[in-house]
Amino acid sequence: MANNAPATAQAPTFGARLSEAVRGAFGTYALVVIAFLVIQGMIATGSITSALQGQLVPICVYICAAVSLNLVVGISGELSLGHAGFMSVGAFTGVVMASLLGDVIPNDALRLLVSVATGGCFGALAGFVVGVPVMRLSGDYLAIVTLAFGEIIKNIVNNLYVGRDAAGLHVSLTSVADLGMDHGVVIINGPQGAVGIDKLSTFVAGFILVLVTLFVVLNLVRSRSGRAIMAVRDNRIAAESVGINVTKYRLMAFVVAAALAGMAGTLYAMNFSSVVAGRFDYNTSILILVYVVLGGIGNVRGSIVAAAILTILPEFLRFMADYRMLIYAVVLICVMVLPNIGAVQRFMDAVKRKVPWLSDKEALEDPDMVSTGGDSRG
Repeated sequence: MANNAPATAQAPTFGARLSEAVRGAFGTYALVVIAFLVIQGMIATGSITSALQGQLVPICVYICAAVSLNLVVGISGELSLGHAGFMSVGAFTGVVMASLLGDVIPNDALRLLVSVATGGCFGALAGFVVGVPVMRLSGDYLAIVTLAFGEIIKNIVNNLYVGRDAAGLHVSLTSVADLGMDHGVVIINGPQGAVGIDKLSTFVAGFILVLVTLFVVLNLVRSRSGRAIMAVRDNRIAAESVGINVTKYRLMAFVVAAALAGMAGTLYAMNFSSVVAGRFDYNTSILILVYVVLGGIGNVRGSIVAAAILTILPEFLRFMADYRMLIYAVVLICVMVLPNIGAVQRFMDAVKRKVPWLSDKEALEDPDMVSTGGDSRG
């Protein structure tokens, strides 16, 4: 008599479990930690130039911005061109908060923490205010509205004057004279931007912010809400038919990304003695989008690598003087064009099979594929 009992599934081997961990979130965290330790070792031994060392905080900032934008573009499937606007909101609110806490919190690390948290809160608030009407749009309409938001923020900051004195905070949209301060300190000086900033940002703080950004994004993607966000991205009508609130989950991704961008903006502003609104213009939003596209839409690990490489590439090409930006543009074009060539696609597929940790997209969107090694959807 035939035995129809199902065969007992074999426990996965240590190698299989390790491969699953490397392909998933653990591999992404490990990549960041290893890079941090290597760079710290280079700093300790003097193997890194001062110019490149000055790029470490901006690299962390752009990694956070790229990963957070990937949450909107890759995971949620919406095109946002105003990400730098949320960075601007976080940058200037964080600077104001750090200035107000200068006498209250003498510890620089704690003051930076409070400022970054404040920048993230105001970034989330701006994301909510913009997202409530915008998330009912899609496609080109969404891109245009987010682009307009970024330009509106830039123009508001260009006409914003903020100062503080013994009486508290003073705000004006006309001039410093209209602040009405008595021997106060100007924090934001209109077109000159934020001035007299205490440079609180450090590479360690940037590393911690990268880990926080990864923790928020990776856990959101792997959660029930993340599944709903990806369901809306894949088929909005089908998602609505099973009772998923489309606007709610699109807005959730948008607000979380805006909060993380606000935190990154604060860290960026606190790395300089002064910062202007022009640092967060349309070109910055496009630059962050380039990091996302080149790293792979929906690929968090790719966004990290792309942001790091493309941030330091102009510095490495500085010896070529006037031609460095031309070569930078050629590199971007090649990276965009080559993956669409059949031979290159086959080569990259072979590399991904040999080195599975290069991408975490499949592990994030379909964890079952990691353990089974194939498509779990049949």
